[in-house]
Amino acid sequence: MTSDPHIEITRQGAVQSIRFDRAEKKNAITRTMYAAMTVALKAAEDDDAIRAHLYLGQPGVFSSGNDVQDFMAFAMSGEMGTEVLDFLHTLARLKKPVVSAVDGLAIGIGTTIHMHCDLTFATPRSLFKTPFVDLALVPEAGSSLLAPAFMGYQRAFAMLAMGEDFSAQDAVEAGLVYKVVDEGELEERAMQAAQALAEKPPVALSIAKRLMKSSPDKLIERIDEEAAYFAAQLKSDEAKAAFMQFMARKKS
Repeated sequence: MTSDPHIEITRQGAVQSIRFDRAEKKNAITRTMYAAMTVALKAAEDDDAIRAHLYLGQPGVFSSGNDVQDFMAFAMSGEMGTEVLDFLHTLARLKKPVVSAVDGLAIGIGTTIHMHCDLTFATPRSLFKTPFVDLALVPEAGSSLLAPAFMGYQRAFAMLAMGEDFSAQDAVEAGLVYKVVDEGELEERAMQAAQALAEKPPVALSIAKRLMKSSPDKLIERIDEEAAYFAAQLKSDEAKAAFMQFMARKKS
């Protein structure tokens, strides 16, 4: 079984929680972290005792997105691996409900992951941002299909292309977040929601979710299309220049 010390998997009743636990790197996600999450999600989907998924971060940061070193390694070697796509395909195919809780930074995939969730809670200090184009990259995780569908084209463009910051309240108004709650009650409220969903008739709930969500096949097709552009852009001169500028700003 694939595991990673920065992905904490716990079970409380019929709810499986996946927590990012790499606070020293602002929960930046590595390839092995993606692999560990894929294994955990598939195991929970196959286990009748688990009826809901819950995503958690750390105080002040949900996730700062993909690990930049992984990006740089791919740009140099051309070898991206399958871990990210395996995870995104699994996420798109989930039949059981998914709840997430955000406190603080939610950058890149740290934002787009919530487009696959059924309920997202966030604290007032949460910040959602997808700086893909600023890094000479493109939207990922099916966000170019999902975001315009639920928040409208212009809001989606502001988030995915302009790279505008979205506050927790902005995210509520855009349909990305269900409710804004205080920091002290965030995880309790999210767990209560996940447990409430876990108590509902599972087949009926799964059908209701499928009827309201985009077709997994159509979504996976878009995920793959985005990934092809993403991989090509990662190797481009403009992306290399953008990442060099980004790394220089981090060092200064």
